[in-house]
Amino acid sequence: MSDLEVITLRTFPSLRLDPAALPHDPPNIISEVNVSDLTGRPATKIAVATNDPPFNESPREARVKANAQFAALCWSLFLLGWNDGCTGPLLPRIQSVYHVGFAVVSLIFVSGTLGYVCGAAANVFLTDRLGLGKVMVLGSVASAIAFALETSAPPFPVFVIAFAFHGFGGALQDAGANGYVASLSSKDAATKMGILHAVYGLGAFVSPLIATQFSQLHRWSFHYLTSLGIATINIAVLIVVLRFKTQEECLLEIGQVPSEPSAAQTSQGNKYKQIFRLSAVHYLALFLTVYVGIEFTIGGWIVTYLQDVRHGGPSSGYVSFGFFGGLTVGRIALLWLNKKVGERRVIFLYAFLAIGLELVIWLVPSLIGGAVAVSVIGVLLGPVFPIAMNHSGRILPPWLLTGAIGWIAGFGQASSAVLPFLTGLLASREGIKSLQPLLVAMMGVMTILWALVPGEPRRLD
Repeated sequence: MSDLEVITLRTFPSLRLDPAALPHDPPNIISEVNVSDLTGRPATKIAVATNDPPFNESPREARVKANAQFAALCWSLFLLGWNDGCTGPLLPRIQSVYHVGFAVVSLIFVSGTLGYVCGAAANVFLTDRLGLGKVMVLGSVASAIAFALETSAPPFPVFVIAFAFHGFGGALQDAGANGYVASLSSKDAATKMGILHAVYGLGAFVSPLIATQFSQLHRWSFHYLTSLGIATINIAVLIVVLRFKTQEECLLEIGQVPSEPSAAQTSQGNKYKQIFRLSAVHYLALFLTVYVGIEFTIGGWIVTYLQDVRHGGPSSGYVSFGFFGGLTVGRIALLWLNKKVGERRVIFLYAFLAIGLELVIWLVPSLIGGAVAVSVIGVLLGPVFPIAMNHSGRILPPWLLTGAIGWIAGFGQASSAVLPFLTGLLASREGIKSLQPLLVAMMGVMTILWALVPGEPRRLD
C-alpha cells in the first residue's frame, strides 16, 4: 500500500463504492476497497476509514465496560479522599503521641509534598512506558505501603516517610483518573468529572467520622488498618477492571477512538517540552496549587483552630466532616448552576462568597457559626477542582491532555502539603489565630490566578 491514497466521497463525488468489495475488518481501521468512477474505468483500490465504534462491541457491552472503568477510577479517588480527610481529626492526637509542636508535625505535609511532586514529574514517563492500568495499580500499591507503615504508630521519622508514599501514589492515581475522564468525548463527560470528584469528597467526608473515633482510643493508629483494607480492595478492582491496559486500549473498549497527534505535532519535541511550552498549563497548575492548598489547610487545621481559638472540645473534629461533606455536596448539587452561569464565570462567584464566609469565621466569635460557615465554604469550593479539569480538557491539545493534567493535578495536589506546612510555621510563631487571615489572602490570590487562565485553546508557544 505504498502508493495508496486515502480519499473521501465528499472530496471526490464522482466515485462510488463497489458494495461487494466493502471490507469486514474492524471499524476505524483503514481498509482497501474497490472504487470505480462514473466513466466506467477499471476499479481502483483505495483506503477508506470508517467512523463506527471500534471492534465489534455492542452498545450495551461498551456501556457496561465504560461504567466499570469509571467506577474503578471513582474508588481510587474515594481512597485519596479518605486519606486526605482523616489527617485533620488525627492531627492533635499525633502531636500528643509524638510530643511535637506545630512546626515539627507539619513535616508530614512536607513529606507528602515531595511525594506528590515526584509522582507528578514521573507520571508522563510512567504512563507512556507502562500505560494507565499499570500506573494506577502502582499508585494504589504505594498508598497501601503508606497505610501499612502507619498502622503500628512507628517512630515519627518513619511516620513522616509514610506520607511521601501517600503523595507519590496519590499523584499517579489522581493524574490517571482525571486524564481518563477529561479525555472522554461523551456528552456527560463534565457530569462524570463532577461525580468523580464528588466521590473523592465522599471519602474525605466519611473518614473524619471514623478518624475522630479512633483519635480518642489508645490504639489510635488502628484507623490506618481500615485504610489499608480500602487500599487493598482498590488494587484488586484496578487489576480486574483495567487489566493493566493503556488508556487508549481502555477508550477503544468503550467505543471511543483516542486522539492521535499529527506528524507536525509530534515533531515539536517530546511531551515534556510540549507540555511546559503551554502557558495555560502553568496558570492552571498555579491556580490549583493555591486552591488545593486552601482546601487542605482548612481540612487539616480548622479543628485545631476551633479547639484553641473558639474553645471547642474533641467533637470539633466533626467540623472537618462537615467541610468535606460540603465538598461532596457542592460537586453534585451545583452542577446545574455551573451550566447556567458558565463554568469559567461561576468560579469567581464561588470565590467571592467563600471569602465573605472566611471573614465571618475570622471576625465573628461563634463556634457554631464558624462550624456552619466552614461547611458552606466546602459546598462553594467543591466544584472548583472538577471545573478546572473540564476546562483543561477544552483548552489543552488532546495528545498532551493526560500528561498535562497529570502535571497540573499533581502539582496542585503537592500544595496540599505546602500551605498546611506554612500554616504550621506561622501558627508556631503567631498562634493558630493566624489561620483565617492567611486563608482570606490565599482565596484572593486564587481568584486572580483564575482570571489569568486562558478561556480558549491557544497554539504552543
